[in-house]
Formats: sequence, C-alpha cells, structure tokens
Amino acid sequence: MACFTDSVNDVRVGIVILPEDRWWAAEPKWRAAEEYGFDHAWTYDHLGWRSLVDGPWFSAVPTLAAAAMVTTTIRLGTFVASPNFRHPVPFAREVITLDDLADGRLVLGIGAGGRGYDASVLGGAELSAGQRADRYIEFVEALDGLLRTDGYDHSGTYYTANGARNLPGCVQKPRSPLLLAADGPRTIAFAARTGDGWITTGRPEEGQTQDEWWSRVRELSSRFDDALAETGREQVVRCLSLDAAPVFSLSSTEAFAEAVGRAEELGFTDVVVHWPRSGTPYQGKESVLEEIAADLLPRVQGRDQTN
Repeated sequence: MACFTDSVNDVRVGIVILPEDRWWAAEPKWRAAEEYGFDHAWTYDHLGWRSLVDGPWFSAVPTLAAAAMVTTTIRLGTFVASPNFRHPVPFAREVITLDDLADGRLVLGIGAGGRGYDASVLGGAELSAGQRADRYIEFVEALDGLLRTDGYDHSGTYYTANGARNLPGCVQKPRSPLLLAADGPRTIAFAARTGDGWITTGRPEEGQTQDEWWSRVRELSSRFDDALAETGREQVVRCLSLDAAPVFSLSSTEAFAEAVGRAEELGFTDVVVHWPRSGTPYQGKESVLEEIAADLLPRVQGRDQTN
C-alpha cells in the first residue's frame, strides 16, 4: 500500500463525518465517502463538541473500527485526537488495533486540545496555553515511541510508561502516520520537526471575513515553510481544514473549487471538508456533495476516480 505521504503533487481531498448518527445512518456515509472517491475520511475525536455537546455523540475509535469494516481503500483518521482525555499508553493500543482493522489505512490527526467540554468534563485543573503545548509535545513524543518500540519507557511531566508493550505493532511501518495540528509558533516548529504532516484550521476568529481567514492561512503556511526549512526535511503532508473558514466549502460547487484552488496555491497537499448537515455547523445540501463527487473531485485530484 502506498504511503500517505506519496504523490503530494495532486491535491487530495478528505471528508469529515461527525460521529453523531446511529450506525444505521452513519454507515452509508462512510461507504459513500469511499465510493465518491475521497482520499481520506475522518471523524472528530471528542467527548462532546461545542454547540453539539447537548445532542447525540459517539466515540471516535469504535466509529473508525466500524468504518474500517465497511470500506477497503479509503484512509481513515482522527480529526483530531487530543491529550484532553487520553493517555498515550492505552491510546497506542487502540491505534495499533485500528491500523490492523483497516489493514494499514489509519492516519492519526493529533492536536493539543482546547478549553471546551473535553477539558472540563473530567474535572481537572485548567491548563494555560503554554501548559497545553507542553502536554501536547510530550503526548506526541510518547505516542511515537510507544508505536515504534516494544517495552517502551517514558517518564515525563504528564505521562508515564513502564515497559509498555506494543506487539504486534502497526501494519504500517514504522507506525501509522502522525499529522500534527498546529497554529502557534512553538507547535508549528514541533510539527515541522516531528510530524509526518501538518494540519491547520487557519486560526478562525468570530466575525472574521473569508479574505481575512485566507490571509491568516497564508501567514501560517509561510511560517510552516520557514520551520520546515530549518529542519532540513523534505516536503511533508500539509492539510487544511477548509470549513474553518466563514464560508462552508460545500455550500456550492463554485465555493469548493475556489477553496481547493486557493489551498493548492499555498502549497497544501491535502484539504478536508465536512459532510453537509441539516443545521449549523456545516449546513449544506448532500446534492452539492454528490455533484462535487461526480464532476469536480476527480479533476481536483488530478486523476480518474476509477484509478
């Protein structure tokens, strides 16, 4: 199976399916994501999320396990896992299991974790932005070691592992790809130095215009360019969440084409959109998704869907 970091000359398009539907309703979406020709499909990894915290919500890991059973080629991932409610030792076991169930199709998006429901529901002390960055870096470094090394030891500020076993390891070698979400200077430098890829939302703000959001994306992309150059590494995956913008990317075929084009101009190898919902956020029509899949998606990716 080709590595996720191969063929970065064409823009790959992924789709996020929120874990809010019972499986009888969610399963057709995961099947369709593959049939439509998306390169990767993701779900949010939260205990509850923003305005949807009062509604139905399911866990990411079993959702991805179920998705692995009804798909065969599309890559599957977390968008994004965070340390807010995870410890790297049990999570490493879940990662190894998911990668096995998906036959080497798992991609791990990982972030620092915010201040919302995920951070407060367990009753822990609120962390500063600097502390969240410290914890994030330690979480990723520990998880990387756990996935690569059997009998791994780690002793840090936030996590401990004593001879943690990892057999049989991931199907992908040396481990499943880690795409690191980062928007601040320190975490961008860490992502450039450590990650198999970088994820950004462009740091959206309330009241921000579409042009202002794209200006911020350009600024962050330039910062990542500089950070990557300092490491001496070659190009890595660069993934932009298009729907962090004020305008929903699937509001029309024109909006989708424009957004992907602008992302490509800024050097992004991958973009991610969201399955349209009947209400906010990501409110849209599935007919637009179907039209994009049938017409624009193959051309955006520079290949025929049957390949």
